[in-house]
Amino acid sequence: MTAPRPAEPPSEDLSRLADLHGVATSYSPSPDRTVAASAAAVTLTLAALGVDASTPGAVRAALAARERELGARLLPPTVVGWGTSPPAALAALPEGSRLRIETEQGERRASAEQLPPGVHRLTVTVPDGRTATAHLVIAPARLPTPTGRSYGLLVQLYSLLSRRSWGMGDLGDLAELAGWAGRSLGAGFVQVNPLHAGVPGAPTDPSPYRPSSRRFPDPVHLRIEDVPEYAYVEDRERLRALLERSGRLREAVLEDGALIDRDAVWELKREALELLCEVPLGPGRRAAYCDFLAEQGQALEDHATWCALAEVHGSDWHRWPTGLRDPRSAETVRARNGLLDRVDFWSRLAWLTDSQLTAAQRAGREAGMPVGIVHDLAVGVHPGGADAWAQQEYFAAGMSVGAPPDAFNARGQDWGLPPWRPDRLAESGYAPFRELLRALFRYAGALRIDHVMGLFRLWWVPQDRPPTEGTYVRYDAEAMLAVLVLEASRAGALVIGEDLGTVEPGVREALRERGVLGTSVLWFERDWEGDGRPLPPDRWRADCLATATTHDLPSTAARLTGEHVELRDSLGLLTRPLHQERAEAAADTAEWLALLTHLGLLNGTGGTDTSSEEAEIQAVHRFLLRTPARMVGVWLPDAVGDRRPQNLPGTWDQYPNWRLPIADAQGRPVTLEQLAASPRLHALIEVLRQPAGTPGA
Repeated sequence: MTAPRPAEPPSEDLSRLADLHGVATSYSPSPDRTVAASAAAVTLTLAALGVDASTPGAVRAALAARERELGARLLPPTVVGWGTSPPAALAALPEGSRLRIETEQGERRASAEQLPPGVHRLTVTVPDGRTATAHLVIAPARLPTPTGRSYGLLVQLYSLLSRRSWGMGDLGDLAELAGWAGRSLGAGFVQVNPLHAGVPGAPTDPSPYRPSSRRFPDPVHLRIEDVPEYAYVEDRERLRALLERSGRLREAVLEDGALIDRDAVWELKREALELLCEVPLGPGRRAAYCDFLAEQGQALEDHATWCALAEVHGSDWHRWPTGLRDPRSAETVRARNGLLDRVDFWSRLAWLTDSQLTAAQRAGREAGMPVGIVHDLAVGVHPGGADAWAQQEYFAAGMSVGAPPDAFNARGQDWGLPPWRPDRLAESGYAPFRELLRALFRYAGALRIDHVMGLFRLWWVPQDRPPTEGTYVRYDAEAMLAVLVLEASRAGALVIGEDLGTVEPGVREALRERGVLGTSVLWFERDWEGDGRPLPPDRWRADCLATATTHDLPSTAARLTGEHVELRDSLGLLTRPLHQERAEAAADTAEWLALLTHLGLLNGTGGTDTSSEEAEIQAVHRFLLRTPARMVGVWLPDAVGDRRPQNLPGTWDQYPNWRLPIADAQGRPVTLEQLAASPRLHALIEVLRQPAGTPGA
């Protein structure tokens, strides 16, 4: 049997061309190892950026054209300035160059000194008469550092059922949780999973990290009874029947062990919303709706149009009639005009959902939370969904985002999400990114950026190729960060970057410089550059959200007992013998428990009525308080001893990802009302409320 031939590396010309377009020709899975990207991966990636590198002649022509373009360029498409300092890019202009700046506020200036924050229009004329225009992003030098420390709850909203929700947690539950946690627990925030609009159709992909749109929220999260028009629906009998059916869905999850059925919940809510939208809006409500339509503009019209067309033609726009695949075509305009009632329906749902999201944030702030709701921004969108249809010019066709092979996954990963084109973003002044952030900050006290390393580079995988045959594509991180800091500062919000896993050098430093917090998870915090032992609390970074676990990891109870290993073994996910996995997990846990004991965090924990496992969970959180972390998060299922992860990476139908309600140590679902009365939860919160909960204590 002949061994496969190694992939052909890029030629010198191809490497140079790739570098000039931000396409990597190699990557380093570890500091001591460099892997070359294949010539095929580089060529296909360049093609997705509109660069023909299919033959040596095409490469030479493209290289010459790119070098001429860059040599003649006076300014990049987007120029960045921080604080009151003039943008660095202007220093390279010839002496005697004249500036004309039209500010976002409508002023005209001839100098870049003391510009207000915003996205301005810059025109440069150099002495030889050449001119250039660029977008000019002026952002505050950094986001303010949070004052004091706050602690809060982390929860997947769908998993938090109350006695009022329709088979899955909703925005009414979120508002109740925020109000209770702020007033009764002294919590500073509640962090939730992405609430982006999902792709309709049964069965719906339950993952909140592969949405149809990141720009608009999902109406499946609406609390139907909280919509004002609910009180005026004429067909009360139909509403009563829907409430009875929703009650059966809820009881099936809470009492009968059923999984959360998002599709069944949406079927009921959609029918109810059809009834609610038949109720005429009063003058004040109508005015508020019209304001929302005007504020959201083309983006909302596109989103609602996609939703209306998907009802007719299915949820993958690639399979629609040819003319409808272009959002700006005459055929699409005609189709929209023929579906105006449905476009209005979906626009109304976006408004209602936005209103309840805003109400949830208001509930948290009124309850004394300094932050309120922390929303989650997924790394990308579904290729067949609304954003990918409406913003086609900004997405790289034939490409998907993923991760290269590493020590944990030798095959790499393909997440099935089309990446944004960095060149098109820069040419637009990052308009899609700005609009996305602005929409989310409408109702967020803070924003968690999933895979924040994507602001710097993303692993692009060509269609129909394995993840091993991808390569990194670089983004203008300074511009992406400037837009992020600008929009967050305008909203008075914090930003938390999920920077777990392989992070290239300099990324965490760049984020910290701009006031973006990181994410530190206890089990991963070890002295990796030294002896590999657990990192003492005084050596943790301050600018982070510190937690014991996340939605993708075992619960703390499962980690402490080793049950996470047994679960993976039962599903055939282990790559080594069970006894080896058990031994390694037990040794890892023992090291942490030894440190907790050494620090005196286990002594006397929880009192005589507390189980050793519960005492250890309390000690873990007491440890987090010993770190200087500015935010400390409690995974809400940990507060009641839940054993099951919400998501088990590497599984699809083997495990009920994204469909489990919060449960206690025996696997019995726990409602929001029961959580509020849980002695175990209150005992854990008392740990967080102790004086040690100040940074650096």
